[in-house]
Amino acid sequence: MQFDNSAAIWVQLVHEFSRRIVVGAWAPGARIAGVRELAAELGVNPNTAQRALAELERDGLCRSERTTGRFVTSDQARIDALRSQLAGSAADDYIARAQGFGMDSDQARQLIEERWNHHDHHTHRPAEGEGR
Repeated sequence: MQFDNSAAIWVQLVHEFSRRIVVGAWAPGARIAGVRELAAELGVNPNTAQRALAELERDGLCRSERTTGRFVTSDQARIDALRSQLAGSAADDYIARAQGFGMDSDQARQLIEERWNHHDHHTHRPAEGEGR
């Protein structure tokens, strides 16, 4: 993971861990790796990883069980809300940038549609028996 010097590392870890939950890399109800293991994986201090996990716990995205570790929430509605929140933030960023480039909402929507279709076309994987 590449870190941005303009934001605290623990905050960046909260975003990364949230992303992992939303995309299913950390499945609902799954055990999360230990603090030391995560810290080693990401090249950060264990206290930094602990702070990020504690924030996820405060946000209801994981729970801690004294003897068995931390687990991703099983609350699918909470995960769906997080997905909407993260996508909404990305949309806000896009809107601000598009406005900064002098685009109006129609131009911005058109660009999104073009790029969406471009990504769909390039990420489509043929089903078994389907030709390319």
